[in-house]
Amino acid sequence: MTRRSCAIYATGIVCAHLLIVGIALVVAQVFQTLIHNRLKKEMTLTEGSRVFDSWKDPPVPVYMQYFFFNVTNPEVFLAGGKAALTQIGPYTYREYRPRENVTFLENGTKLSALNPKSFVFQPEMSVGDPEVDLIRTINIPVVAVMDQMQSYSFLLSTFVSMWMNSIGVDLFMTRTVQEVLWGFEDPLLSRIHRLKPDVDAYFGLMYKKNGTDEGEFVFLTGEQDYMDYGRIDTWNGLSKMTWWSSNQSNMINGTDGSAFHPLLSKNELLYIFAADLCRSIHLGFEADVEVKGIPAYRFAPPKDVLASPEDNPANAGFCVPAGQCLSTGVLKVSVCRQGAPIVVSFPHFYQADSKYINAFEGLSPNKEDHETYLDLNPTTGIPIRACKRAQLNVLLNRISGFPKTKHLQETIFPIMFVNETVVIDDESAAQMRTLLLIVTLVSNLPLLIVGMGALLLIVLVILVCRSRQKKTTAKEDTAYTQVSDKAEDHPDNHGGQQMRNGSYIAMSPVEAQKC
Repeated sequence: MTRRSCAIYATGIVCAHLLIVGIALVVAQVFQTLIHNRLKKEMTLTEGSRVFDSWKDPPVPVYMQYFFFNVTNPEVFLAGGKAALTQIGPYTYREYRPRENVTFLENGTKLSALNPKSFVFQPEMSVGDPEVDLIRTINIPVVAVMDQMQSYSFLLSTFVSMWMNSIGVDLFMTRTVQEVLWGFEDPLLSRIHRLKPDVDAYFGLMYKKNGTDEGEFVFLTGEQDYMDYGRIDTWNGLSKMTWWSSNQSNMINGTDGSAFHPLLSKNELLYIFAADLCRSIHLGFEADVEVKGIPAYRFAPPKDVLASPEDNPANAGFCVPAGQCLSTGVLKVSVCRQGAPIVVSFPHFYQADSKYINAFEGLSPNKEDHETYLDLNPTTGIPIRACKRAQLNVLLNRISGFPKTKHLQETIFPIMFVNETVVIDDESAAQMRTLLLIVTLVSNLPLLIVGMGALLLIVLVILVCRSRQKKTTAKEDTAYTQVSDKAEDHPDNHGGQQMRNGSYIAMSPVEAQKC
């Protein structure tokens, strides 16, 4: 067997093995299964896992931006006209949120933790000084007291109204951003505090929320089932809430928004329990995006999350008392705000009924600035970028006994909205890209094997064709052809006559020697 034949046979054998093994691995998805199992093992809330340390103390900076609606024509509004609003902000704070008192439970399948949040002002990312800038907005303590008086007699309400006027409180107040956010001693609440010590004398939208937590969460570690990674088991000892009017509405579903299971699908709904919204919400796939070279799925709340019961009957449970529902795009959360007439929505009433938007001048909802979304890497489930946007509003009504409300219709009045943002930092992004590259290479190794087999198959075809071509050429070149058709002369004829008898051998004629 020639060397060329050996090369052809060897190439054929290697090619066949590569193709068979590669195709078998592709069909069986062996390497993909191995890498997926490895991911499921690493993406757990257990000591030593790849994500546990960053879950306990997130290295990625989180920023909280506050935007306020300044009322420029309170007299017009009280007379029955439209309130003109001017958006002021952002006032930006760096948010620190390490987890504390982390304790493993039930053989490591669960763990409990507190998540205190602290805020540090960032002047370079803000429009002004919160201790100087003034905001004119609705006086929420006054509205809360008036709302509580609806269940009392007209005479008592009139007396309370006169008393409130005598101490100089009004339906609108002008305070610094610092006071509105972090608290001030309110003249109305301080007087009520003397009569009812359980009522705090101070008021602020973020009062007592700097350096405090929202209660104890118990999470599933995901060790038994990767789909349970980061899912909330209980909150403050409760496996479900009691505020709402249906079992479905009271369910605590999903994670706290900081962790999601790996191997995400575009077809699934992701659930988040938001303690500040007093409920769970779901997010659906919206688009493929890329952040710092990392592929991600964008998930956002669909319109049915805050749809009215007419559009989404499942939301009827959020009407408290049962049957008293608001229109699409808003949620009354008085049940978990000590009875205060607080309503939440997306900023500028994004995705809400147009009547809420048209009731004011200065509102312009748009998707880019007012949508809440999460960009998650589908392989790891790790958030790459997130924007949580929510607006705080006050429900105003005409209340008997309070003359200043006589021209008011039911109005949901915007106070402020927040924009809580996080984007993966450059160092974490580089680590993520390296991890995804390894995952891609390992998962696609069978395809590389098939590709090598296909390449060798091409080489084999070329070798076989060239071998056959050379064999054909050799046969044609070694065929003998007679040079002359004359009769061969005997060597003795005519003594010394030259004899010539030649034929082409190989590529040159052979001439006989003279005798």
